[in-house]
Amino acid sequence: MATFAMNGTYSDLPPLPSYETTLQPPLLAPIPDKLLTVILPIVAYWGLSMLFHWIDTKDYFPQYRLHTPAEVSSRNKVSRWEVVRDVIIQQIVQTIVGWLLGLTEPDDLIGKEEYDIAIWARRIRIAQRVVPGMLALAGLDAGGLAKNLNPSHPVLAGVVLGGQYSTLETPSAMSGGMGKSVPQFTAWEKILASALYWYLIPAVQYGIAIVVVDTWQYFLHRAMHMNKWMYTTIHSRHHRLYVPYAYGALYNHPFEGFLLDTLGASVAYKLAGMNTRQGMWFFTASTFKTVDDHCGYALPWDPLQRLTSNNAGYHDVHHQSWGIKTNFSQPFFTFWDRLLGTVWTGGDVSARYEKARMAAQKKADQSNGTTTITHSNAADSATTDPRPYQDDKRNAAGLSSIPLKDQQPLPPQGKAELQAAGSRQQILDDRNGGGAQVLVQEAAEEKEARSLLKRSGRRRTASSLSQTDSFKGLRDRVAGSMHGRAGAIIGVDSNR
Repeated sequence: MATFAMNGTYSDLPPLPSYETTLQPPLLAPIPDKLLTVILPIVAYWGLSMLFHWIDTKDYFPQYRLHTPAEVSSRNKVSRWEVVRDVIIQQIVQTIVGWLLGLTEPDDLIGKEEYDIAIWARRIRIAQRVVPGMLALAGLDAGGLAKNLNPSHPVLAGVVLGGQYSTLETPSAMSGGMGKSVPQFTAWEKILASALYWYLIPAVQYGIAIVVVDTWQYFLHRAMHMNKWMYTTIHSRHHRLYVPYAYGALYNHPFEGFLLDTLGASVAYKLAGMNTRQGMWFFTASTFKTVDDHCGYALPWDPLQRLTSNNAGYHDVHHQSWGIKTNFSQPFFTFWDRLLGTVWTGGDVSARYEKARMAAQKKADQSNGTTTITHSNAADSATTDPRPYQDDKRNAAGLSSIPLKDQQPLPPQGKAELQAAGSRQQILDDRNGGGAQVLVQEAAEEKEARSLLKRSGRRRTASSLSQTDSFKGLRDRVAGSMHGRAGAIIGVDSNR
């Protein structure tokens, strides 16, 4: 416990209050906050993952699925047991690093809040000193204006005078009520200072942390795709999940898991100047977002998917053979993809996305047909600067040996065509991950999806289907044709 008496060093400013600090009680006694900080993200990961797994097993929202259950079995190159094992390994590393990070942090204290708010109120008072000069630049006399305002608006008059509030001064207690007066804070200064301390500053800290972690992950993630050795040796493990599901979100090479996720979030936490409890919520929210981005559902009522375009549909493109070198942004926003031209430009090119897109539009009662699962417009492919993919098609030497029927779906001409060529070449380079067989399997699934659309009487245009079409028949056919295989697909199998 510590006690301080602060009377201020500026005679013309209100004095600072004394304060007494004590250790902050744990949020969930008897678990210390620093320990809870490493526990909560793991609880959040498996809690949300098991919710989506339960939705999978019950087949509650088939209309919003980005892929059929059969694709999980046929296209993924890793068993669910291997996924669980590697996720647990990453979470062990994450826990160790989180605990060590906590050891570098001082214990959180309480009791100093009013003092800190008073510091901000002082800053607000000092900032008001520029007002008379600004009025003078505009040709106004601050003294005369304040004199006219004082009878009816004394507080506003004080602002005009640069923070001089004579009516708020009280006699000093040290002089027995006589002698020099002590300035006081106005009500508006206290309210603004409290808002800054409790809301704006934490919001800025969270914003800094989000920008840092998004920046960290974007450039390292992109580097792992641009460097052939890094991709085939390290990052390709995550892409053995061509059809993502929730608890596969942290399925990574252990080194990648440490570098991208654990270290990136730790750096963001430190640079944002967060305290332990702020870090607790930041790490937990990041975990929720990462799991949701890999859930495999385009849910129109999911708040995490509606707050940002970097969601399950956007990230699913990155797991497909034709979009694996696009949409690198993770986990919060997409600004780096859009600034640097790496966002997918081919629209909802795959037939797999059609039923989810139309179901989402129906739920939102939208009739303009502009909503896309991938948050991209196929028309942009022809008009967008091709950089940084201008050489990808020319450099895709191995792709020339792959028949066109095994390069499905076909992207629109332009930038998307270049993006797809570079992405498919990366798949071919990763022979241990399936190589050309991945393209063959994906083309077969695409053919089946289009066949189901055709049999259900839907005619698909270059970018969308008619809003009046119903997908009930398609969902029934998918359910009927795949249901017999779903038991081994959705459960935790050992074969794949």
